[in-house]
Amino acid sequence: QVQLVESGGGLVQAGGSLRLSCAASGRTFSGYKMGWFRQAPGKERDFVASILWSGHSPYYDDSVKGRFTISSDTTKKTIYLEMNNLKPEDTAIYYCAASNNWSSTRAPKEYAYWGQGTQVTVSS
Repeated sequence: QVQLVESGGGLVQAGGSLRLSCAASGRTFSGYKMGWFRQAPGKERDFVASILWSGHSPYYDDSVKGRFTISSDTTKKTIYLEMNNLKPEDTAIYYCAASNNWSSTRAPKEYAYWGQGTQVTVSS
């Protein structure tokens, strides 16, 4: 079965950086859309960024554009989210997700597979 395992979260000061990883296993992901989402306490799960498994077509929410970079390493079967210039409002649980529809966009309901999440906390 599909497994997505996130890692790399932690506590960082405002202005700092973290790199999240999402290790994917259980099937061939060719043609899949991979996404990162985040959920702060008491809020809905929000789209952060997405990319095709091949590494093409990165797409970002406006709130992270210019600060976050999503990438795909197909040889390692891992998706990354490089986060720079972190802000306290970036604090959330970050989830990796996969969709077998390459045209999936921002809606969480379009993604069938989810990881368990990794906590990112940015202190001011």
